[in-house]
Amino acid sequence: MTVAKVTEITSSSKESFDDAVKNGIKRASKTLNSIKSAWVADHQVKVKDGDIVAYNVRMKVTFVLK
Repeated sequence: MTVAKVTEITSSSKESFDDAVKNGIKRASKTLNSIKSAWVADHQVKVKDGDIVAYNVRMKVTFVLK
């Protein structure tokens, strides 16, 4: 029997949403084994003086428990 768990993480990048997702998965992989999927639940940008200074994502990451 396989049991999976879902955890929510946030991640950011100065470059893009895609980069923020990659950064989040890369970091989560250091402590979570057997990551199977991630669902991006929310996107947000941080703006300063009319320019985007950060891309933020909130993800739900699914991993298998051993």
